[in-house]
Amino acid sequence: MSVAFAGSSTTGSSREAGPLRVMVVDDSVVIRGLISRWIGAEHDMEVAASLRTGLEAVNQIERINPDVAVLDIEMPELDGISALPQLLAKKRDLVIIMASTLTRRNAEISFKALSLGAADYIPKPESTREASAADIFHHDLIQKIRHLGARLRRKPAVASPPLVPGSQAPAARGPAVARPAAPAPALHAPSSSSALSTRPFSIQAPKVLLIGSSTGGPQALMALVTELGPVIDRVPVLITQHMPPTFTTILAEHLARTSRKPAAEAVDGEAVRPGRIYLAPGGKHMRVVRSGADVAIALDDGPAVNFCKPAVDPLFTSAIDIWHGAILSVILTGMGSDGMRGGKDIVAAGGSVIAQDEASSVVWGMPGAAANAGICAAILPLNQIGARVNRLFAGDRS
Repeated sequence: MSVAFAGSSTTGSSREAGPLRVMVVDDSVVIRGLISRWIGAEHDMEVAASLRTGLEAVNQIERINPDVAVLDIEMPELDGISALPQLLAKKRDLVIIMASTLTRRNAEISFKALSLGAADYIPKPESTREASAADIFHHDLIQKIRHLGARLRRKPAVASPPLVPGSQAPAARGPAVARPAAPAPALHAPSSSSALSTRPFSIQAPKVLLIGSSTGGPQALMALVTELGPVIDRVPVLITQHMPPTFTTILAEHLARTSRKPAAEAVDGEAVRPGRIYLAPGGKHMRVVRSGADVAIALDDGPAVNFCKPAVDPLFTSAIDIWHGAILSVILTGMGSDGMRGGKDIVAAGGSVIAQDEASSVVWGMPGAAANAGICAAILPLNQIGARVNRLFAGDRS
């Protein structure tokens, strides 16, 4: 496929106007063609280049000057994970979305890419002949390009702080646990968060901690769970992160190593106990149900909710039947509005919602929807959420 170039501007500076310029880097001519057609059909983005290898991307990035790069992992000459740091060295504000098929190895590499400065990842369908898989890939990719590229329109170009690898992950088990050294770069200005109204925290002592997250969530979760040891010892912690199968398996392993607490993908029918982190497995909604005297996990293979599977709302709403108003829920960075409706139900039942603030969110979609709905008891920077959660479970109701 021929390489298309448009006009360029100074590398490293944000573009004030015009469509987002997207560089597609994939050794598959079929995938390059599909993605290029999808991008070309959108009014707010254009294909800046279509390239076959990471080496071509590194050698030509200064001339192409893209805003966003969709970067395949497995390519000849220079693969995606090797090209990633070289691309960011030449264009520090480049938004890189890693693309890979759903294998254990590629999922591990995608997590490593986040620690090296990639903005996000997206799983490629094994076959583009499956209409439903191609449709999901199409929808998710365009949304990620649009929302992650939005920071080029809303804030001055700054170097995105890479995630600092933790020291607890053995080398033989894949990439080191990624832990943010600083809040993730926001895609919006931070001003509006401070102007939003909040409501009082519930007077009921919480008996469970529920967390929902999406884009930017793995990084945020790694940072948060390091501070939640006292809470995890006391109550169960249930997390829904928008993420496909295999990826959630690896995320659970990282959460376990980072928190030093038991963490795993939830299993249908298992009892929910204090001292554990339960992560919704990719491709399944996670709910909680009564099972005799116990609370148990119920996995649901039903349709997507809020375009997501797993989705946050099913977890939030199911928890009300178990814990009523004794629920503390946290909504972290992510696209869309998942968690807002479930959060409304939790508040109506007497529970509380904390949202991550705009300035520390990679995308202020999910937490912003909750904040703007007026259901939050607090809207906090990521680095303040853990301390507030600990105080609430210790008896502080302020």
